[in-house]
Amino acid sequence: MCLQLLANFYTFSPYFWLKQVLSGSNVTTNSSKTVKKDHIFYIEIRLAKRPGVKKQEEGMKKVLEFPEAQVLSRQIRECLSGKEIKGVIVGQSPHKFAFFTEPENYPFLLEGKKIKTAEGSGGFLQISVGDDVSLLIGDGGRVRFHQPGEKLPPKHQLLLKFNDGSALTVSIQMYGMIFCQKDEDIDNRYVLISREKPSPLSEKFNHEYWEKLIGENKPTLSTKAFLATEQRIPGLGNGVLQDILYRARVHPKTRVGCFSPGDRENLFQSIRATLEEMVEKGGRDTEVDLWGNYGGYKTLMSKNTVGLDCSECSTIIEKQSYMGGSVYFCPGCQPVKK
Repeated sequence: MCLQLLANFYTFSPYFWLKQVLSGSNVTTNSSKTVKKDHIFYIEIRLAKRPGVKKQEEGMKKVLEFPEAQVLSRQIRECLSGKEIKGVIVGQSPHKFAFFTEPENYPFLLEGKKIKTAEGSGGFLQISVGDDVSLLIGDGGRVRFHQPGEKLPPKHQLLLKFNDGSALTVSIQMYGMIFCQKDEDIDNRYVLISREKPSPLSEKFNHEYWEKLIGENKPTLSTKAFLATEQRIPGLGNGVLQDILYRARVHPKTRVGCFSPGDRENLFQSIRATLEEMVEKGGRDTEVDLWGNYGGYKTLMSKNTVGLDCSECSTIIEKQSYMGGSVYFCPGCQPVKK
């Protein structure tokens, strides 16, 4: 696949995502092509015209965002902590958009060591192995735990075999990262940002921080661009954005400069309340957990509800393409402000 720089492409597309992943460590694809540190590439636009890409784009919806990173990390802490890694298989199924850091070193870094803990950092899942190694999984990485004797998926990009016969697989959907590094070597800019910025559920994410965040950005930015790009709030992506905006009664195309004091307060409260509920209920009903079960949070604005009546005003829920992805909204409850 040819790689070329595209200066003016959608900033919320998978092509822009590569900019995030490749900003930091040298990374390697299944085709053994190394992408040098600090270089930013975009997959050429012809990819969008390839047969079957429509089906792939549906798979893009199953991505790690804040709730899923929190849920998966909690489940791993509860069920995998203390398990010893007996064997490691990397890149069994070729995938041009699965990115690794020196995959030939993964067995050396992981085998014979135990899962220590796990945590969600923005939209990244970090699994700590031994005393000084981290396994970082982002975006399209689908993580599954398998009991002893359970049939493994035929395709996967990472397989960890534990000494009790159980296993963990990571399969990349469309695009994603599976980095394995010593903690001291982690230098991916977006991973570091996700650690430095306050979690939206922490005390540091308060009114003062929220107002400062709004003031730092151009008033011409749309609400979607403001909240779901550039990691302004790490882990808040296009998926969780939909319900946040619906609950706040804000249209995704409304510009930041058009926010009323009420809009600002409603968005602040909605971010915290919506993400907290998603985490407490085991993730969204459009995403799966460590065992492949869908989350218990029933999405209000998603592919599951488009075309249905809004529960508040009975207006038909709509779907539109915007900024390289889909947005779902109620025209009655979320009018565009200009």
